[in-house]
Amino acid sequence: MLLLPSLKARKKEIRKNAGASLIDLGEGVVCLEFHSKMNTIGPDAVEMIHAGLKSLNKGFEAIVIGNQAANFSAGANLMLVLTTIQEGEWDDLESAVRAFQNANMAIKYAPKPVVAAPFSLTLGGGTEMILHATRVRAAAETYMGLVEAGVGLIPAGGGTKEMLVRAMDKAPADPEADPFTFVKEIYLNIAMAKVSTSAEEGRKLGYLSAKDSISMNRDRQIADAKELALDLARLGYRPGKPREDVRVLGQSAFTKMKLGLHLMRRAEHVSDYDVVIATQLAKVLCGGGEFTSPQLVSEQYLLDLEREAFLSLCGQKKTLERIQYMLKRGKALRN
Repeated sequence: MLLLPSLKARKKEIRKNAGASLIDLGEGVVCLEFHSKMNTIGPDAVEMIHAGLKSLNKGFEAIVIGNQAANFSAGANLMLVLTTIQEGEWDDLESAVRAFQNANMAIKYAPKPVVAAPFSLTLGGGTEMILHATRVRAAAETYMGLVEAGVGLIPAGGGTKEMLVRAMDKAPADPEADPFTFVKEIYLNIAMAKVSTSAEEGRKLGYLSAKDSISMNRDRQIADAKELALDLARLGYRPGKPREDVRVLGQSAFTKMKLGLHLMRRAEHVSDYDVVIATQLAKVLCGGGEFTSPQLVSEQYLLDLEREAFLSLCGQKKTLERIQYMLKRGKALRN
């Protein structure tokens, strides 16, 4: 077992700010630990992600992203988002979203392995981060989900992009196969803010891959993640390059999604504003709604679409109401 408070007491903490720390786990592995309220992700966490990645050029062989608090991460710092919107600091908000996207892409294409160790609540930005890790060593009781729709937004830290990349990679190359089935599944998961009831269900929802593994004993999770990171390093880890070949399905898929939304609204399963959010999500997943036929696009193209949709929704009064309600009551408002 590796106990992070004990390591800190033994002066193994390398660097620290108000929201995160870097802790030396030994054998060339560094741990990125969050310790903000509910382990929300803000500028401090983003700064420490980059500091952790820089440490890979200074003798460390791998990173473990994990902590031993009550929850892995409740997602982005909503209070910070709300304040920035209310003050009309749109450039600051855009920069913050871009910074989180860049941090997650840096994790995905890090020069050495990055293993995430999520547990308990792993929501929103927390799930986006683990989607970009080289591997995940999840606790059996991990409740994962891209829940941004509940606060009137879409995942914009690379989560929408990464779920689409995974869906299209799973779709058969057979020209007779319909890849829309795979896109529709992740579209519904995100639009309905589905949260897994376990790590195994998280795999079914697409938040964990077939290569990711599960620790049954929470007390051993950090040690398990460290061993996994070392194994990846010993096997000769080679980082990939940002993708330029992500297939988007264009107008035909966008039309199908809008029809489905129309029917759900007619049946009163969703509100008018749910339709607005889900339409923005559909537009990103289909490549912006401008392609008349399937196209290949880059990851960066999809990140730009995500960010644009997120900022557009931030300008809506009903998104503001949803964020305020979540911060005040701790549950989603269906306005």
